Amino acid sequence: MTFQMNTFAPAVLALVLAAPAAFAKLPAPNPTPEAKAKAAETAARAAWATQVDNLKLCQAQDRVAAKYRASAASAGKPVPSPTATPACTDPGPFAYAPPADAKPIEAAGAHSPATTATSPPNTNQKASEAIPSTKK
Repeated sequence: MTFQMNTFAPAVLALVLAAPAAFAKLPAPNPTPEAKAKAAETAARAAWATQVDNLKLCQAQDRVAAKYRASAASAGKPVPSPTATPACTDPGPFAYAPPADAKPIEAAGAHSPATTATSPPNTNQKASEAIPSTKK
């Protein structure tokens, strides 16, 4: 029985170590349109959360600066003039509007010429007349 266990354990160990490499080589599944829409909404929500965090940071910095100026003035220290900074902007409540479906290129008319051709693109001029040769 020990002979079988000695040959079985290395085989299992090799399979366990090779499994992550096998799964790493598998292609990622193509996301569905619903998954893409959910990912876009999550990205928009993360961007909004970043704006809210920036607003809270800006307000906290303003409170600290005001408290510093007040304490410096009460202590009789010279109060430096405030540096002009942009006002804190409130991003408002989260609102996500999914983008409108874009028309395919064929439906958009991007491949069609703007106007109808009125003359053929070729001429009766010979190539030797159109492109003069520099050789003599």
